[in-house]
Amino acid sequence: QVQLAESGGGLVQAGGSLRLSCAASGIIFIINAMGWYGQAPGKQRELVAGITSGSSTNYADSVKGRFTISRDNGKNTVYLQMNSLKPEDTAVYYCNAEILDSFLHRSFYWGQGTQVTVSS
Repeated sequence: QVQLAESGGGLVQAGGSLRLSCAASGIIFIINAMGWYGQAPGKQRELVAGITSGSSTNYADSVKGRFTISRDNGKNTVYLQMNSLKPEDTAVYYCNAEILDSFLHRSFYWGQGTQVTVSS
């Protein structure tokens, strides 16, 4: 089994910064893509930022230039640096990872979510 453990959420004023972390543990052979999704109250979960195993990145238009996704393959960890935060960034942020086991069976895993609240 694989677990994704998130940390780094909290309450911050508009214009502030937060750094989210997500560490994968368990039976892992290869981690392919990893990403961060946000789910605001009453809305669907949406991709905020993604990163491939080769560190190619993609971002939602709403966060381009403000958020940066990165990963440390040695630590099986993905990060989301969130700068210039806005109240509309308020959401529960979930980590997602595409993981292959030693038989190359592919599975997708989710973290438990971490709350980010941006006050105006």
